Amino acid sequence: MQRRLWYAAYGSNLSRARFEFYLSGGRPPGAARNYPGARDSTPPGDDRPLILPGTLYFAWQSQVWGGGVAFYDPAAPGASAAARAYLLTEQQFSDIAAQEMHRPPGTDLDVYGLLAESQTATTGPGRYATLHQLSEMDGLPVVTFSAPWSSQNAPLNAPSASYLQLIAAGLRETHRWPGARIADYLLAAPGVDLGWDRAALTQLIAT
Repeated sequence: MQRRLWYAAYGSNLSRARFEFYLSGGRPPGAARNYPGARDSTPPGDDRPLILPGTLYFAWQSQVWGGGVAFYDPAAPGASAAARAYLLTEQQFSDIAAQEMHRPPGTDLDVYGLLAESQTATTGPGRYATLHQLSEMDGLPVVTFSAPWSSQNAPLNAPSASYLQLIAAGLRETHRWPGARIADYLLAAPGVDLGWDRAALTQLIAT
């Protein structure tokens, strides 16, 4: 029987419709990439809003959306990151992580084993190849992946309009936040202020 875990999504996968392309495959609206999907396309067993310690930030360049990519820094002091936890099998999580790294799904990660002795484990050199166990819910680990670097030394880059709109829609859907709170949250994320001010961001979220 497949072990289960909670995958904590903090970027575009806050939108459940967007996230499910990683399971079922296909090209999400507005994206420049087709996803092969997971070996097991069964929908998540549950999903819940979640607030994580640390910060959301944007860096490097997205091959899917253009502009900066969303990352999570669990060690950033005095901040918090909004997430959506999906209840998945370990195999599904492995296939999602592979697709985030532009690799074909099919290789199982021993997530439980990798995180048995430490809350952080690196599976390779890539941008999303570092696993973080953040907490537990219902006796199961809450796990996400991000980059091995921190928000303090990453090459920050402003995200694109379409990427921000998708994240904002996911925040509204998951956390039921009003537009003003979403704008405050995103503007506080390192990298956003390199291309957006409050007026422009508020207008973008409202469209």
